[in-house]
Amino acid sequence: MEFNHTIFEKAKEFIIICYHELNLIDLIETRLDEIYKEIKVSGSYHHTFEELEYGAKMAWRNSNRCIGRLFWNSLTVFDQREANSEKEIFNALSSHLKFATNNGKIRPTITIFRQDLDEVNRIHIWNHQLVRYAGYETEFGVLGDPASIQLTKKCEELGWKGKGTPFDILPVIIEIDSNGPKLFEHSLENVLEVELEHPDYTWFKELQLKWYAVPFISDMVLSIGGIKYSAAPFNGWYMGTEIGARNLADVNRYNLLPRVAERLGLNLQSNSSLWKDRALVELNLAVLHSYKLSGVSIVDHHTAAQQFAHFENNEKNAGRKLTGDWSWLIPPISPATTHIFYNNYDNTRVNPNFYHKKTSPF
Repeated sequence: MEFNHTIFEKAKEFIIICYHELNLIDLIETRLDEIYKEIKVSGSYHHTFEELEYGAKMAWRNSNRCIGRLFWNSLTVFDQREANSEKEIFNALSSHLKFATNNGKIRPTITIFRQDLDEVNRIHIWNHQLVRYAGYETEFGVLGDPASIQLTKKCEELGWKGKGTPFDILPVIIEIDSNGPKLFEHSLENVLEVELEHPDYTWFKELQLKWYAVPFISDMVLSIGGIKYSAAPFNGWYMGTEIGARNLADVNRYNLLPRVAERLGLNLQSNSSLWKDRALVELNLAVLHSYKLSGVSIVDHHTAAQQFAHFENNEKNAGRKLTGDWSWLIPPISPATTHIFYNNYDNTRVNPNFYHKKTSPF
């Protein structure tokens, strides 16, 4: 077998940084020799748990689009590389959901399944997030989440039937290698949801809005030292604007600003009335209020920006170059009230990291 120099060089780069940060400098040469021999025999290599755990933490630290990186070293890593069946994988995902949700006291967590063998032989979770609401095309428009229409149709093809509400929780679709997709429904006791209300307007409850407590991203590839893990779902906690200014407010999502503005008695016929802005603030206030009332971890965008400033300072003190994607780091509400708006960030990708998959199942 021809020696894979590319993987070895990426492995070497990772091991040197990882082992220096873990104060294991004396073990670098021995470990690189082990990796070299493994690649020579099999064409690839396998991470130790310590490498996997710290590599995942580094990937979060290097995620340019994430404003919450201050807490990168608190990530809990579950090693599920031995899971071989779709059922075993789903059981591990269910355990992840329960552990991370933690009755609302959310714990940043990642579950890592076996590494990719190639572009075909890999574990693939079809869902963008492990918990997401269905979207149905009807003669009256979209019911539910428009972002989920394609996945909803696929779930229905596989035999699932939702209740037809705006907030039906979708099943999880898992595919191993090229064996075809398998569908699994969540146990509802594992999925915490928050019913939304407003601290000042009692009519807000009449909108019958809710959102799930934890964002579990499940469609990104974790890359560590030349090894790819296509199935490595992870979670933090929500920043309020992700729900109130994007998921519920975007015109191509739930598009709720007109409904909120009407109930506020605002003039929707004039842009200069700033009805969108006023409705947006009240919607986001309702999200933050409701999550805190329910005891579910959440952060407002001002606090998140302050936390990111601490992260910037920590990285500087550690002698690491900070990278970031400005267009994602600025919050979608009042970005000019944060220091991020006035700073420039180097958007260079540093490994380990998370990447979007090159191919889509749809």
